[in-house]
Amino acid sequence: MSDNTTLSAADILREWAVQPTEERNWPQEIDRRVAFLQQTLRNAGRNRLVLGISGGVDSLAAGRLCQLAIEGMKADDPDATFIAVRLPYGTQADESDARASISFIRPDRTDTVDIRPAVDALHAAVAGAADEAGQRPAEASLDFERGNVKARARMTVQYEIAALNNGLVVGTDHNAEGVTGFFTKWGDGACDLLPLRGLNKRQVRLLAKALGAGPELYEKPATADLEDLRPQRCDEEALGMPYDVIDDFLEGKDIADTDLRRIKAQYLRTEHKRADPPAAMGPFVAAPSN
Repeated sequence: MSDNTTLSAADILREWAVQPTEERNWPQEIDRRVAFLQQTLRNAGRNRLVLGISGGVDSLAAGRLCQLAIEGMKADDPDATFIAVRLPYGTQADESDARASISFIRPDRTDTVDIRPAVDALHAAVAGAADEAGQRPAEASLDFERGNVKARARMTVQYEIAALNNGLVVGTDHNAEGVTGFFTKWGDGACDLLPLRGLNKRQVRLLAKALGAGPELYEKPATADLEDLRPQRCDEEALGMPYDVIDDFLEGKDIADTDLRRIKAQYLRTEHKRADPPAAMGPFVAAPSN
C-alpha cells in the first residue's frame, strides 16, 4: 500500500480516469451500456435484472438503462423482466422523488420491502450485546453504523429477489464513488454488474438527461440518507468536497493542491473497500510423512 506522499495522481487515474465530458456521445453511451446489460445477462444464463430505486440520480439512470435493456430482450425472451425494488426504512423523507423515479423508469415490476423491522432488530441486538459488555459506543457511532446496516439489508433483499427470479443484481457505483470509496462495503458496493462504471457524477447526470429525465430528477442533490441523526445529509458534506472537484480530477483537469491531497487521503483510507480481503497465501509446505 502506498502512502499519501508517494501516491501520485497518475497512480489513481490509471484505473479511475474517465473520458472527458465534452467528448461523450450520449446516444452511443446509452446503446453501449444497454448492450452491456443484455450481454451480461445472457452470459450468466439469467433473464431478469434487479435494482433498488432510491430517488437519486444514480439509480434513476441505472434503472432506465435496465428497463431499456430488458425491453430489447423481450422479442427473444418474453419472460425477461426488470424488477425495481423500493427499500424504505419506515417512511422515506424523499418518497416523492422515489415515486417520480419509478414513474420515469417504467419498470416491468416494482417490489416494495420495508427494511426497518429487520434493521432495528439487528441493530438492537448488537447494541444490547455491547451494553452487556459495558462497552456501549457513542450514539453518533451507533447511528452511523446503523446506516451501514441499512445499506447491507437493502442489498440482502435485492439478492434474495434476484435468486428467486433468475436475476442479477445491478449496482449504481460510478467512478466518483469508486475512487473515494463512498459506498458501504458489502452494502451498495455489492452487486453483479455496474452499468455506470466509467462515468463520473456529472456524467451520470448528463446520462440521465439524455435518457429523458427532467431537471428535477437529474439535478437533485445527492444523499445516501443513511443516518437518523443527520437525515438527508448531502454526499458532498460527507465527502468534504464537491463532486465537481472529484469529477475534474477524474477527467485529468487541474485541481487545487489541497483538494488533490484530500482525494489521495480518501483513496488510501478506503482502499480496503476496493480490494479482495487479505488472505494467508504463503507457499504450501507439506506435512511430514511420519
